[in-house]
Amino acid sequence: MAQAHTASSNRPDPAADVAVREKVEAAKNFTFHLIKGIKQIGMYRHNEARFPEFLSRALEAISEYTEKHGPLSVKVEQQNLMLHGEPLFAEDTPLPYKFFRDGIRQLIFRPGLTIEELVGFTLIALSEPDRGAEDVLSQLWKAALEHLEYVVVEGFKMDNVSEEEMEVEVDKVVNYLYSRLKTNSDDYLRFARVNAEDLESQLDGVDQMRGLVVGGTYASDELKARLQREITEEEGPRLFPKLVSAVFQVMEGGVEDTALLEEIFVQLLDAMLIQDDFGTINQIVLKLRAMDQRDPTGDAGRLFGYFTQKMGDEQRLMRVAETLKTTRPKNPVDITRYLQALDSSSIFALLTALETIEIPENRLLLCDVLAPYAQEMPEPFVSRLQSDRPQTVRDMVYILDRSNHPDKVKMFAQVLQNPNLALKLEVMNIIARGRTGESRRLIVEALNDSTAQVRMLAARLLPEIDREKAYVELVRQVKDPSFEKKGSEERTIFFTSIGATGLPGAIAMMTQILSVKPSLLNKKKVLDDKLLAISGLAGACSIQSYKALLGVVEDKSQPLEVLTSARKVMYQTKKALFGDTAVQEEV
Repeated sequence: MAQAHTASSNRPDPAADVAVREKVEAAKNFTFHLIKGIKQIGMYRHNEARFPEFLSRALEAISEYTEKHGPLSVKVEQQNLMLHGEPLFAEDTPLPYKFFRDGIRQLIFRPGLTIEELVGFTLIALSEPDRGAEDVLSQLWKAALEHLEYVVVEGFKMDNVSEEEMEVEVDKVVNYLYSRLKTNSDDYLRFARVNAEDLESQLDGVDQMRGLVVGGTYASDELKARLQREITEEEGPRLFPKLVSAVFQVMEGGVEDTALLEEIFVQLLDAMLIQDDFGTINQIVLKLRAMDQRDPTGDAGRLFGYFTQKMGDEQRLMRVAETLKTTRPKNPVDITRYLQALDSSSIFALLTALETIEIPENRLLLCDVLAPYAQEMPEPFVSRLQSDRPQTVRDMVYILDRSNHPDKVKMFAQVLQNPNLALKLEVMNIIARGRTGESRRLIVEALNDSTAQVRMLAARLLPEIDREKAYVELVRQVKDPSFEKKGSEERTIFFTSIGATGLPGAIAMMTQILSVKPSLLNKKKVLDDKLLAISGLAGACSIQSYKALLGVVEDKSQPLEVLTSARKVMYQTKKALFGDTAVQEEV
């Protein structure tokens, strides 16, 4: 990578010293608060919500500068930022070097800089490429900070030649190129047409080396490998951003053939999909949307709609599905943003793509994207609740639940007729979370289901929805003659659920059962009922139930099985209420 070294700086006109000094002091005020904010962020790096607060004073300072003096354009040197030959940082800081290392020689803060942009710029400055972060230049491009510009300079460095011999004054080159980029001429390819003659007239006082002979040596294997990596990088992460930037320069210069632009953007889209470069695609979407907002009557709006429509074509979404099918993407957030840019016309293509994805995390990603569509258009999702594939039904239930559609509980009722037991149990848990009258009605109906697992889960869920109504319904079930024919586990669950309501009536019911004296004819039934009552007190897990259990343990007339069970549940209740220490002290 080439380097450049500044030998001198332009000194201001003495007549303008007062105005220049005012600018420098205002810029120093900005950098002072910027460094202060950076230090605060470093101390509270985990608390991202406070980053805007830490940088608020810096934003005020830069806003004051730009409102009075216009854009703040600072020169980037290795150890400092310079304005009119004056350093802006009072002490050495590694911040300028990170930009200098990547070839950035000017930073321009424009009027209208937002706190979000300032936070983004600061986080880029704090990033550590040596620890896996992208280089600063790539991060700045991807961040697309509208009110921050930067100028990148590439020079050269040669072996066996000292830096003093290679020093050139690049400020004039930078200023000339930057002025070419800002011109309002119709030459929209101006940045590609700067030639040697253009520069030569601008380089007064710059020494040129002529007749230089360079002796070559064979490239080592290490050098070849490094060059290969750089070429791969150039063809991958760097090529598309540069190409996209060039296309937008063409657009801003004015192009009447919008059909040609549409074709160019579609070809870029397909090329980036092949490379799985969703980040660059998202940047195109953001830029087109911003252009549309600035000029709603222009061609950018039509181009934005056309581009997002092509993003949602079935064959392109199936390409995205191929990425998600069997591998975990490196940047799932970029894929999410890509899919969120689509409109409702892509629902069916997205549902088709969902069927092909095998990794649970990737299915969840796509379901989260689909959930907002189900709020306005639930029919495609409801129709798939009848699918023969359990995973499809699970996905549709998740999407409808996330959508918060007002009739989602009614939609879930269809799934309760599904023969897949595991699926029915999952949906019952989702329905119970609603805690509405409709939710409670469906769970109550499940108490009479033909499958014991469904009935037991319904009994567990009812107290979570409405304790008082659950107590009435569960007691009615227990007193029904058919209850005695149910299995031991199911009857235990029903009594535990009655106790879980925590109502005084539930405790009184269990205490009454435990006080019954058996006879020769009903001895086994009374014993079974008492053990069920112990389960009910276990479900209550309260001070009242603990006292009731303590009374049972102290009643030596109780059967041995009841005493043993009551003592065990009493210790469990005490542990839950007071912790392990209380139980250990008693022991």
